[in-house]
Formats: sequence, structure tokens, C-alpha cells
Amino acid sequence: MELSILIPSRSEIFLAKTIENILENVEADTEVIAVLDGEWTEPSIMQNEKVNVIYSPVQLGQRGATNLACRLAKGKYVMKVDAHCSFDKGFDRKMIEAFKETGDNVTMVPGMYNLWGFDWECKKCGWRRYQGRTPEICSECQATEFERKIEWKVFAEKGTTGYKNWKGRQIEITYAPFNTSYCFTSEPHFSYFSEYRKRPEYLESLAKTGLVETMSIQGSCFMLTREKYWELNICDEELGNWGNQGIEVACKTWLSGGRVLVNTKTWYGHMFRTQGGDFSFPWGYSVKDVHLTKEKTKDLFFKNQWPKAIYPLSWLIEKFWPVRGWKDEDLNNLKLNS
Repeated sequence: MELSILIPSRSEIFLAKTIENILENVEADTEVIAVLDGEWTEPSIMQNEKVNVIYSPVQLGQRGATNLACRLAKGKYVMKVDAHCSFDKGFDRKMIEAFKETGDNVTMVPGMYNLWGFDWECKKCGWRRYQGRTPEICSECQATEFERKIEWKVFAEKGTTGYKNWKGRQIEITYAPFNTSYCFTSEPHFSYFSEYRKRPEYLESLAKTGLVETMSIQGSCFMLTREKYWELNICDEELGNWGNQGIEVACKTWLSGGRVLVNTKTWYGHMFRTQGGDFSFPWGYSVKDVHLTKEKTKDLFFKNQWPKAIYPLSWLIEKFWPVRGWKDEDLNNLKLNS
């Protein structure tokens, strides 16, 4: 077995579609392990010899569910993905081939597109709204019954369009983002890092290998060896249910002497569930929980308390300097606390 895909999920209505899309696009010896964390899923998941579905009656949290999946994994490599993603044809093969170029002391992610998962369609007049929380009323006919229409496309090709309700009107929107560079701020908060894509070192790596360094990752998809996953305790449950995972994974990789790379030769699409209501994060959380995870993350890396680090965090910040969301005084304070 070459690759085990780990999918933590809770009340995920797109889990079956995500697994279906994975099976349509794999080209290597790949298995899928999905964990239903305290909740059964609907629609149900297809029966397939490559898919192992685990139900946990007790909620484990995103990190805990990922760890459970990894304990059952058979592959040399493991890839954690969110339960609302789509994938490039042969993405698994392309990622494995890239590891043969880099060696195994690497965490790697595909380039990321935004996933257009569905539209809401008014059952009475056919008015459509781009994905998000369930509409309360149709802007055109004031009806209140809607049907979810699956699209499952990435905004990859020029001219790809979706629809969005803006001030009561349906407007057409066009997207073409291909995200390959990320960082985190001094708070820390996740951030895109488009400025880095203009630098000579990025452009040189892009031209030579298609594998580019990134300071951090988004967290919805990442891949490394199963051995390295456990060596670095890549999903530390002490940090909390979920949150700051991209920062955790990137810091543990970089600060232990590894590298974090984006493979621009392949991609995945990710649906962002950030609009609240019934289109929010599937794991329950509180502001207190989010703050606690952030403080634990800062203690671990900003105060250099992670025992496996051979570099301080200031080394990583200076490697990518200047970094969005960091001032000179932030870096100086980081060095003083090292």
C-alpha cells in the first residue's frame, strides 16, 4: 500500500461525494479511511474495497479522528483531507512521484483551488444562489423551499462561474485562484502569502521542479510519511479539538529540519464552510476553545517549548522574511523570547 487518505468527519453531507471523487481520480495503490466522529453521515458511503469507514460513538475531535484513521493506515504515506474536497486526476500518483524527488523529510500539499460544491435552487421559480447557508426566502418570488444542486467543480479554468446573492440580486462571479503559498501572522492567524510567489527563489523552483517552498499550509490537505506523522505527533490532541492545524503541521516540519512544499503539478479543490448557520464548521467549538488552542500553539512554537525543534521559530520567519502580518518589532520580540 502506497498511500492512505485520512478523512476526519462529523455531520458531513459531502463526505460520500468526496470519497466518490477520490476513487474516480486515484491512480496509485491508495486506500481511504474515513472516521465518522460521533455522528453517522447522510448520504451513506458506497461500498468499496479501497474504503474503510470507522464510526466512533464518542466525539474525538478533528485531531483525534485523524489519529484514529492513521492508526489503521497501511500506506507508507498518509494524506489528511477534509470531507468536502475534490481532486485532480492522478493526484495520488503525482504526489508520490514528487516524494521520490525530495526524499521523505517533507510535508507536501497539492496546489489548492476553491471548490464550487453546489447551488441553492428555488423549487418554484428556479432562482439560484451560490453555496452557503440555507436561504430563508427567494429573492425573485419570495418562496421558501429550496433544493441543493450539486456542481462539484473547481474554479480552475478561465471563465468558470458561480452565482451569488448580493443585495437581493443574483450576480455572476468568476474565480480563478490557484493557491500555492501560505504563511501565518504574529497573532497567529492563517494567511495567504501571494507576495512570496514573486520572489526569485519561488520562481526558480517553480521552473525547475514545480515544487515550491511554503512557510505554512492551509490545513485542509497535507501529506507525509506515516512514520514522520507519528514521529512529529502531527495532530497533537493536547492542542484542542481543531484549529491552527496548518500552523502546527508546518512548524513541526520546518523546525525539526524538514521542508514544507507545494506540488504545483497537481491540485485539490476545497470548499470553505465559513458562512455560519448550517454552513459552518462541523465540530462544535466556543470562542474560549479557539483562544485556548491559539495560546497553546503560541506556547509550543513562539516560546520554543516543542522538544523536537532544532531551530527556533525566528529562524523560519527570517527564512521567508518579509512575512505578511509580521513587523520588525514582532520578529525582535520573538528572538528575545527564544
